[in-house]
Amino acid sequence: MKPIKEEYILIPLIVAAVPLVSAGSTMANSDWYQSLVQPSFAPPGFLFGIVWTALYILIAISMLLVWSRVKKKNRGMIAGLFGINLFANAIWSPVFFIEHQLDLALHLAAILALTTWLLIYELWSRERTAAWLLVPYALWTTFATVLATSIWLLNT
Repeated sequence: MKPIKEEYILIPLIVAAVPLVSAGSTMANSDWYQSLVQPSFAPPGFLFGIVWTALYILIAISMLLVWSRVKKKNRGMIAGLFGINLFANAIWSPVFFIEHQLDLALHLAAILALTTWLLIYELWSRERTAAWLLVPYALWTTFATVLATSIWLLNT
């Protein structure tokens, strides 16, 4: 039996750290959040936890596929995009829910969507399954950008 490479163990831990970093600041039921004018298409608060849990699983699987199937020399851009994406993801909730910075949160949402679509583009010719696993994430972050834009417009 082949030993498991350290990086294969680290990937799920890194992805799992993202929601752990921001979990304490995600307060969709807070008085401040409830006081915001919401667009008519805003989903109910409970849906976010369900969606994000599924997305983090897909992100981790995608990253594992990349690290196990894509040659090391071809991973630089992909690693950079994943890094930017996960960093923006980790700080979005504190920026929005704690700092109440709607404009910065909007920019971070756009970075999330852009880097996710760029990841799909970069992965498409190298590891198509990993790219497909990110499509729900890209769609959700695109929706989140529209939602953040609407919240910003309605509340500034």
